[in-house]
Amino acid sequence: MTPPAAAAAAIRTDEPTTDPAAASAATADSQAPAPTGLPGNGDDDPDERTAADSAAPGRSHSATSPTGADFTRPRGMFSSLRVRNYRYYFAGQVVSNTGTWMQRIAQDWLVLSLTGSPLAVGITTAMQFLPMLLLGLFGGVLADRMPKRRLLIYTQGAMGLLAAGLAVMTIGGVVTPYHVYAFALLLGLVTVVDNPTRQAFVSEMVGPKDLANAVSLNAANFQTARLVGPAVAGLLIAAVGSGWAFAVNALSFAAVIGGLLAMRESELRPTEPIAREKGQLREGLRYVKERPELLWPMVLAGFIGTFGFNFPTLLSGFAHDTFKVGAGQYGLLNTAMAVGSLAGALLAARRGAPRLRGLVAAALGFGALEVVAAFAPDYWTFAALLTLIGVFGLSFNTSVNSMLQLATDPEMRGRVMGLLVLVFTGGTPIGAPIVGWVTASYGPRLGLLACGLVSALAAGAVGLVLARSADLKVRFDLHPGRGGRVVAVVPRTRTTSKSQLAAAC
Repeated sequence: MTPPAAAAAAIRTDEPTTDPAAASAATADSQAPAPTGLPGNGDDDPDERTAADSAAPGRSHSATSPTGADFTRPRGMFSSLRVRNYRYYFAGQVVSNTGTWMQRIAQDWLVLSLTGSPLAVGITTAMQFLPMLLLGLFGGVLADRMPKRRLLIYTQGAMGLLAAGLAVMTIGGVVTPYHVYAFALLLGLVTVVDNPTRQAFVSEMVGPKDLANAVSLNAANFQTARLVGPAVAGLLIAAVGSGWAFAVNALSFAAVIGGLLAMRESELRPTEPIAREKGQLREGLRYVKERPELLWPMVLAGFIGTFGFNFPTLLSGFAHDTFKVGAGQYGLLNTAMAVGSLAGALLAARRGAPRLRGLVAAALGFGALEVVAAFAPDYWTFAALLTLIGVFGLSFNTSVNSMLQLATDPEMRGRVMGLLVLVFTGGTPIGAPIVGWVTASYGPRLGLLACGLVSALAAGAVGLVLARSADLKVRFDLHPGRGGRVVAVVPRTRTTSKSQLAAAC
């Protein structure tokens, strides 16, 4: 994705710990023996502690120290890859994400070839995302109730079996559009549990000081596969058909499951699963509602995910109607955005834990660039702006993910991440038809303009609410002096009862 005040903990690095219990725990931790990896292979970050070393029996792993010390400083673009367990996970995801993108392309092409209808492609997409909209919160509850590593082995195995089933039916020549709809729906149901579990599992592999970096590298991993997977799928479909792309995707899940099985359990930081009780879903919603450092980033993610990220509909409209280019140049628009997204993920990996002001700035930049792109005079200008949109969009995506995880108590992390996936991804079945209607009725330029305005206005409104809630103001200083800033966000008064949220901003 700690104490409830973890938004402050996720940000501040310059205040000493004053909690005696925390100081005592820190002293005990400093005396614990350092873990050792396999001799001579540079295994693991020497600063990382195994689960056995870092916690006494009965003591849970919090996401941050009381001040967030040592967890917010940048440690290098690939610092989380020093952790052996995360390296196995990352390597498996490289293979699996490539297979996932291959299946996405092959699935759309299969439906289009069976029906000749773009509407059928849209139905397939809706069937895959609808379960997240309806059941996303329940997936987060299951992620908190079960050991996440074991749960991921089950969900990844189920996805592999679904891909294999679709491959067999397609290669055998018996597949129909209704079969594809059914497989898409089943895949969506598994994703309801898999997605929040994967998000929450990152903190159990790398710990809080590398969490933001690992989230960014996961995004970079996904965007790299986005560049490679469709190209490989196109070649495979042309050579032997869509069914074999599904078969390759089914095999790719073996890499993820193998990586999960090869992990050292002693080096994980597992959260104790919660017991099954009534009201845990409402508890998760109440938990977010009562914490502005969780609530407002979640609200902003909902607006950005529902309206800002509707590029399949918009880009096809720009390619076909506005610039009147062919399939190759349409593909190049998607590539331009993927390149920008990859760059944004790698840049985010160099930063420490995000702050709320950076989150709002990324969302505001994302929306403003969409507005500018709506008026792009030619194809190449539009493609260049899409690259910048990809940078800001991925920066927002990784920031909100890592910020919410750092600000959440471990036993609530699955439900919080389930809610994030719900508002960010589950809003697609709502936003896509609206954006599609605007685009079809008034043209793609107005459709993109509307998406950009909604995103920018949502970012501005959330920024004002956070500033007001934290009693902050913007200070301009034309002569800041050495190390000072011309523009800075500072408390209105020297003492404030809202210091936790102010620190998070």
